[in-house]
Amino acid sequence: MSEIGDALARELGRDRVAEDAAALAAHRTDYWILAHLRARQGRLAGGPACVVTPRTTAEVASAVRLAERHGAGVVPYGAGSGVVGGATPPAGSLVVDLTAMSRLLELNERALYARAEAGMLGGAYEAALGARGYTTGNYPQSIDRSTLGGWVATRAAGQFSTRYGNIEDLCLGLEAVLPGGAVVRLEPVVPRASVGPNLRELFLGSEGAFGVITEVTLRVHPLPEERALASFAFPSMAAALDTVRRVLRVGWRPAVLRAYDRVETARQFSAWAPADACLLLVVCEGPGALVQAESAACAREAATGSGTAVGTEPVAHWLEARNKVPSWDFFLDREMLADTIEVAAAWDRIDRLYETVVAALAGAPGVVVASGHSSHGYPQGTNIYFTFVMKPEPFSEAEAAYLEAWGRALRATLAAGGTISHHHGIGRLRAPWLEQELKSAYPLLRALKRALDPSGMMNPGALIATPG
Repeated sequence: MSEIGDALARELGRDRVAEDAAALAAHRTDYWILAHLRARQGRLAGGPACVVTPRTTAEVASAVRLAERHGAGVVPYGAGSGVVGGATPPAGSLVVDLTAMSRLLELNERALYARAEAGMLGGAYEAALGARGYTTGNYPQSIDRSTLGGWVATRAAGQFSTRYGNIEDLCLGLEAVLPGGAVVRLEPVVPRASVGPNLRELFLGSEGAFGVITEVTLRVHPLPEERALASFAFPSMAAALDTVRRVLRVGWRPAVLRAYDRVETARQFSAWAPADACLLLVVCEGPGALVQAESAACAREAATGSGTAVGTEPVAHWLEARNKVPSWDFFLDREMLADTIEVAAAWDRIDRLYETVVAALAGAPGVVVASGHSSHGYPQGTNIYFTFVMKPEPFSEAEAAYLEAWGRALRATLAAGGTISHHHGIGRLRAPWLEQELKSAYPLLRALKRALDPSGMMNPGALIATPG
């Protein structure tokens, strides 16, 4: 056993610590395709010294203190669904696997909140709420392979966020273990408080750089009384997006407003949508009277924007298939790469952002298709979720081609006035780009990191780039 593994086993018990090859390999990366490519090519550097699986916050604190004494980095690990390398551990680090901390601790039906341990899987959490007549309203595509702590740590957004909000809207409180092992609880479950800066924000999107989240308190909602589905075909992506803008600006909040460009419409909805159309999917849910009024308003705005009703079938198809995606192995087996890049911009910039990023990706070496759709709308703007597939030649140089495609997309995003990440976070992939977006605020982020984690032990290289 390694020195740190032996120390952890003595303090927590040998059943909490794993150093076997299978355990280390299972925690060597998250679902970042570049790490999977490197692993196939025998170039995946780093890797943890050992994996600890605590069952209480006190055990997490003990593990963090021991890591500090041994000079080891600490990488919090949930279900490994991140796609930008946020949980790809550096060499010799300690991985803290939180999945044994998976209990629903409380459901307060009067005040509409629930407390759960951070390692609880999203699907299990939603099922537990649903059995009692509630929902969190947070449905990321990775719901069955992501944890509640991961949602908070990456500042995640679910597919029904237009109605229910993103994780920062849903998170009422949390518990975290700081570098050094101190435990902090932030749990004012009140409608609103004016007690200084909202300290929860230090951990929302922190990606383990400021501590290990061990418990979360989230808003819940009664299950909706009614749901209505609709879809509309538009002559252009700009027309579909403008309908989303007009629906949201006056105060309607459909659970889903997803606008697909021509490429994605043809790929996913050709059985229903006219040729060369851009499809808008609409889901309204809630009290029956609200759903009727909201769905009628969406239909009116779609007609105003030259949209033609297509029916409910495309939405039903999306609801059924939305979490089914090909594995990275499907592409790597064919010497191809695929990835998604989710960015966002205000309404007065979104058309330019969509056009320039698609063009930037399409012009990158080896890219065979680039497309986009909008999945999270706001009165001020929307995101675009770009997808690209590439077949680099030769495949031995696939990493350079992949990074070139990402670089072109992020440069175009920044030039159009957008943000480089809407909901997947920064991880290690976007870390070198964060300073370009934050500009004068970046030194403040670094100062917070130095103040909370002076030794730089917490998830080194994620969120804040390390030299080299």
